[in-house]
Amino acid sequence: MSAYAALAVAAAVVTGLAGGVLYAFSAFVMAGLRRLPPDAAAAAMRSINVTAVRPPLGVLLVATLVVPVAAAVAGPVTGGDGAPWAVAGAVLAVVGVLGVTGLRNVPLNQRLDAATDPAAEWERFVGPWLRWNHVRTAAGAAACLCFVLA
Repeated sequence: MSAYAALAVAAAVVTGLAGGVLYAFSAFVMAGLRRLPPDAAAAAMRSINVTAVRPPLGVLLVATLVVPVAAAVAGPVTGGDGAPWAVAGAVLAVVGVLGVTGLRNVPLNQRLDAATDPAAEWERFVGPWLRWNHVRTAAGAAACLCFVLA
């Protein structure tokens, strides 16, 4: 197996894992939180936000940047088959997963964390946060598919 092929496989794994984690949030974590009263849901999400900023998620997010970009560079440089798919997968991972995380979901998390009335902020938070999380989930799944095709 070439280095490019190994990177494409690794990129499929990390983008698939990232998409899966984000899917789990949309499918059951946030669904469970929405069943709670707003003050309890806000408190739980604030706790999740603190817990999320640890190595298990951090390593996955860094890998979701580094591995796809490495595959996207290695493909064209080595003339690897499917290199355009690797480039597309890297764009989806960087823009759709990481960009949306940094530009949309994290600021919403920070706003919830800083709220003086977390229950009221929860009502404004949950809809937009979920919509952007769905975008991240779809981008992770699409990036994974691109790397499988690469």
